[in-house]
Amino acid sequence: MNGGTEGIREDPVAGIDRNDGATVVRLAGELDLYNAHTVREALLACTEESPDRLVVDLSEVKFIDSTALGVLIEARTRMTNRRGFILAAPGLETRRALEISGLDKHFAVYESLDEALAAPV
Repeated sequence: MNGGTEGIREDPVAGIDRNDGATVVRLAGELDLYNAHTVREALLACTEESPDRLVVDLSEVKFIDSTALGVLIEARTRMTNRRGFILAAPGLETRRALEISGLDKHFAVYESLDEALAAPV
């Protein structure tokens, strides 16, 4: 379909990088019921690789709903070392969702990707 509604919503998984035992999953746009399955598939595939550290870069996320937050929880439970599941660079809306849900107390959350990659696990 040319010129249709295809492509209006951006892909929620902007990229996956692997380096020195760390996997970085860059998420983007609005993470919600409609694309949570895509995020889930990507995160669970990464957890199956058993990285020492799985960093979810949230810097490009504009909105996250409870369905997508649930996906983050599920992915974290699949990690052998749950401390290796790290959230990086949440924007204001994403940080607010983490705080309202209480998940900011359960996840390691860092201000930047560099801090997340340097954090002890």
